[in-house]
Amino acid sequence: MPTDKLSDLVEELKHQLQYFQSLGVEGLNIPWQQDKAAPANQKRELLCQLQQKVAQCQSCSLYLTRKTPVLGEGDVNAQLMFIGEAPGYWEDVKGRPFVGKAGQLLTNIIRAIGLSRQEVYITNIVKCRPPGNRNPKTEEIESCRNYLLQQINIIEPKVICALGTFSAQSLLDSRLPISRLRGKFWDYHGIKLMATFHPAFLLRNPYRKGETWEDMKKIKAYLQQGSC
Repeated sequence: MPTDKLSDLVEELKHQLQYFQSLGVEGLNIPWQQDKAAPANQKRELLCQLQQKVAQCQSCSLYLTRKTPVLGEGDVNAQLMFIGEAPGYWEDVKGRPFVGKAGQLLTNIIRAIGLSRQEVYITNIVKCRPPGNRNPKTEEIESCRNYLLQQINIIEPKVICALGTFSAQSLLDSRLPISRLRGKFWDYHGIKLMATFHPAFLLRNPYRKGETWEDMKKIKAYLQQGSC
């Protein structure tokens, strides 16, 4: 750039900054895109620290009956994050999310949209198994909420897929049934959120798989095109 044009640009920028200062602006927060996402190794370290906190957590009574707390697993830079309800028997045994029959169905659902489990991130709103696989209680969900929020902030997904009633209602702060919440994108603090049926529900009600497939196709289209 010629020296005279550079000088003009600097002078113009100086006037702009003086104008903002006259308005009482003390600083400008410029969201540089290249600095937005944390490096993968930093994300992994943060998740490791969070895992240690969850392992020591005694915020609710579930710690008395759990075998293994289940934080989550997957790509730390995943664009798509699945959030289920709570670990089941096999998840409690293995310390991994969605590894039972419902997990096998979720894996197939993920594959159907052209992804693998390694390319997404999977977790639950509750990190410890409720006794007898009962539904998580409100106080248990609230005890784990901060852990979940930290996970979302670390992963920074483009889309969240809420699996099941409790996940969808908790994230959207809604009492509507999953049948009313599914089928369209919601805004979750600037992140697109699609609610759909839980894989365990689909195992009991296979005739609802078509609706879930419609939800997943919308997620796939958004990830591919960047718009609804």
